[in-house]
Amino acid sequence: MRKQVDVKVESPITAVDALASASGLPKQRIKDAMAKGACWWVQKGKQVRLRKAKRDLKPGTRIQLFYDDQVLARTPEPPSLIENKGRYSVWFKPHGLLSQGSQWGDHCSLLRIAETRLNHPCFLVHRLDADAAGLMLIAHDGKAAAALSELFAGRTMTKIYRATVTGALESNQQLIDQALDGKPSVSRVTTLEIQPEEPARTLVEVAIETGRKHQIRRHLAGIGHAIVGDRLYGTPDAEGLQLVAIQLAFQCPFTGQHLTFSAPVPRP
Repeated sequence: MRKQVDVKVESPITAVDALASASGLPKQRIKDAMAKGACWWVQKGKQVRLRKAKRDLKPGTRIQLFYDDQVLARTPEPPSLIENKGRYSVWFKPHGLLSQGSQWGDHCSLLRIAETRLNHPCFLVHRLDADAAGLMLIAHDGKAAAALSELFAGRTMTKIYRATVTGALESNQQLIDQALDGKPSVSRVTTLEIQPEEPARTLVEVAIETGRKHQIRRHLAGIGHAIVGDRLYGTPDAEGLQLVAIQLAFQCPFTGQHLTFSAPVPRP
């Protein structure tokens, strides 16, 4: 079941009662949906998630519920905290976990899980495809988010990935500088191992100098070696997308220390 409910309160009432009356859904389902980030309202001029079911609403208040029982029932593998640096933390996001939530909920997102687990504000610094796995940074205050985002924007963040691609990629090293969406895009691909079994596959390491949407996936597909399991630019596979962000290296903007973080898995 998927439905969107928009309620403008006419008299004092709790959020769960207002939504139950307008939607016909059981209150327990609404409470679960609210806890998982599927309810929204405007607070201090900003649209934010409303999670408290018993919140008293004043006349004129507008709330929205984006209810999708399939989304709410999802239980992806949880992320792993690699290190908490205080103003930011480093996580390993597994395949299938979103970087951040949508209007339909955020319980399946790294950002919400990190916020709940650390009991601290969390800000997204960069993204990783839901189908991919790997290392991600989460900031814990606005200034930290801006400083870390600048590392990505200024290309001073080293980002290394591993992927298993279709076919035998014989070239040991290859520079792909095909522009994407009209913007310069650079990926450096190194062949690590050719797996001769039919169909042939190749394990590669990819360092990217830019961060365009689906850059690695599009670049590898563009040279005829789509990533195994890439349902958008290749062919779906039961194993899923074989792409993992295995290393982040940068100079900490707060201590000046050069840091390198490596994923706990050696390959996709």
